[in-house]
Amino acid sequence: MLATAPHTLDLWTSSFAEAPIPVLRRTAIRLASLAADEDRADARSIASVVLDDPLMTLKVLAYVAKQRPQRREGDAETVTAAVLMIGISRFFETFALQPTIRDVLGDRSEALSGLVSVLKRSYRAARFALGIAVQRRDTDAEVIHQAALLHDFAEALLWCHAPELALQMRARQKADPTLRSADLQREVLGCELVDVQHRLMQRWCLPELLTRIMDDRNDEHPRVRNVVLAVNLARHTHDSWHNPAVPDDLAAIGHLLNQSPESVRRKLREIDG
Repeated sequence: MLATAPHTLDLWTSSFAEAPIPVLRRTAIRLASLAADEDRADARSIASVVLDDPLMTLKVLAYVAKQRPQRREGDAETVTAAVLMIGISRFFETFALQPTIRDVLGDRSEALSGLVSVLKRSYRAARFALGIAVQRRDTDAEVIHQAALLHDFAEALLWCHAPELALQMRARQKADPTLRSADLQREVLGCELVDVQHRLMQRWCLPELLTRIMDDRNDEHPRVRNVVLAVNLARHTHDSWHNPAVPDDLAAIGHLLNQSPESVRRKLREIDG
């Protein structure tokens, strides 16, 4: 647990990179169940469990990438491909015993609530991103889904490994909603989480396509735009669809899809339902 902020971006990166990534308790239970009947498990059933947990998704992709530190053609860009590359038996040997979020955070109920909020937002962003990608007939819809799922993984890791700092920022922002997240992060953490996340993706050698799609600075590219807009909509509709920013989100998605905002709203509300 980090009680105080590391002094540099490099130290933040090292702290997160060297700490074990916990997973949801249900993920650990479902993987144990699959391992108990390994002969009936296949890559798709395992990937389904992994993709239901953003932190487990990150863990599997980082593990495979670290086995092949030099990015090359044929890198595993999806969880299914990663499981196939690892192999079923080796997968269960590697990921048989997983630390859970509850193991890490214990009875810190406020921190658990904060982390769960980030993960729920990630699920919704991923569903929105996949729905938009399907409408765009994108051949890399699965990677786009993963990019949205992992878009805020550094924030999730902050709740896991520095919950007091995460709680401090949440309290500050609740007291003053006009505070920009980036400004608050620089003040409390000494850097922005997006920079920590980018360093971690480089350090873990995550697949180039995934890394590129997760980089908001390239939002002129349709795939990046797809992810950014899905993440924004998930953030703005976290409490309800009546947030004043939602109409602009729908208009931007409509522009990307060449559809009316009302048509986009109907389709995405169906996905959200």
